[in-house]
Amino acid sequence: MTYEANVNIEAKEGKLMNFMEENPLATALRSVPAKPSLVSVVSWMLYDLANTIFSMNIVSLYFSLWVVNVMGGSDADYGFATSISMAIIFIVSPFLGALTDQVPRRMPFLVVSTLLCVGFTLLLGQGSLLVSLIFFVLANVGYQAGLQFYDALLPEVSTEENRGRIGGMGVGLGYLGSFIGVGTGLLLLRGVDALPLAAQSARYVTVFQISAVLFLVFALPCFFFVREQPRSNRRFSLTAVGAAVRQVGETLRSSRQHPDLIRFLIGRVFYTDAINTVIAFMGIYVTNEVGFSTQDSQLVLLLAIVFAVVGGFIWGGIVDRIGPRRTLHIVLWMWMGIFALTAAIGYLNVPGIFFWPIPCLAGIALGGTWTADRPYMLRLTPPDRIGEFYGLYGMVGRFSAITGPFTWALIVDILDLGRPFAIITLLVGVVIAFIILGPVSDAQRVWEEKS
Repeated sequence: MTYEANVNIEAKEGKLMNFMEENPLATALRSVPAKPSLVSVVSWMLYDLANTIFSMNIVSLYFSLWVVNVMGGSDADYGFATSISMAIIFIVSPFLGALTDQVPRRMPFLVVSTLLCVGFTLLLGQGSLLVSLIFFVLANVGYQAGLQFYDALLPEVSTEENRGRIGGMGVGLGYLGSFIGVGTGLLLLRGVDALPLAAQSARYVTVFQISAVLFLVFALPCFFFVREQPRSNRRFSLTAVGAAVRQVGETLRSSRQHPDLIRFLIGRVFYTDAINTVIAFMGIYVTNEVGFSTQDSQLVLLLAIVFAVVGGFIWGGIVDRIGPRRTLHIVLWMWMGIFALTAAIGYLNVPGIFFWPIPCLAGIALGGTWTADRPYMLRLTPPDRIGEFYGLYGMVGRFSAITGPFTWALIVDILDLGRPFAIITLLVGVVIAFIILGPVSDAQRVWEEKS
């Protein structure tokens, strides 16, 4: 499963059964016009695979397990570190989005943010727990910033008619990155629970380092082969920085002219809060509430990934057929059921064997969330202001990623209400999101060109 990351788009073409009967990659790529080459489309998708390795291994599973079960930290230690990193990106993401609209290309920003993430991931486990938490904060800032730049590159490798499929396949390939990440952990952490703590820590640090290297290796094709069409002759300068600052203010003011966009972004706060939080803490939940071993928790996530990969491909076709709004509503109903079942198992001390269907459902729902989310956003966004409004899109996602881990830490460690109760609060968030999004239409808009 991937942390927020990721991202969607839209199209109306073909039937779902035909889409699944044919090779989905070939079908989507045949719809891509001459401008984006096959190599650039595949390279863009590979970045989704690359950053999902970090999302799974560092954000979702192994780093949190290392903090709590190896280093003796608490849910709050990991939760507050996550909230701090997301607070930083929350503040800077609108500025970054506006800045990339002031310069010809977004790719240099993606390269720098990726290298920041990779560099600090390599340093995890070096020094005390506090030092590693600081490195985690910086690595996560780089990862989250990269997601924003990556999402905004989608129009460079797709058309209006195939974005649902291209985005869905990017999501699906991204979850293959999760499979690679967790598979690496399975190999390196086999029997780790029986080792002394120092040896356990060394094994985890090796996983962190390999995750960083894999992120970089799979990101390189995107850096070299995705070709952007320059949007202006301007170059990065203090003038561009000043223009970006002014554009942020203009974006916030002009967003009031798009009430459906505002409503969508508010609803997005609530459902991304729930999803990001459960991704971040699921490893801790299944080991400490369901009673699974470290190896069992890895298998749970592998199962979720398998279904997320399938879901990413299937949901892309569904988005193209019924639209992102209806697709997202179906997905939110699925999340309500998932959270209700997860909390019930924790409260009732149900045997762990009954937990296994939940990651299957969660994987399918996760693939659908980001496959519907991105096209929905693009339907509501003026095409010549994608960068700046993606700044707001990222801003609300980051805000939810501040409040979610903070609330989890508050409920579990400070109020001592337990992890199942924390899951109930996530269920409430999804219900609120569903109500807010109800009136938001995904009908095609006719936009006036920017003068």
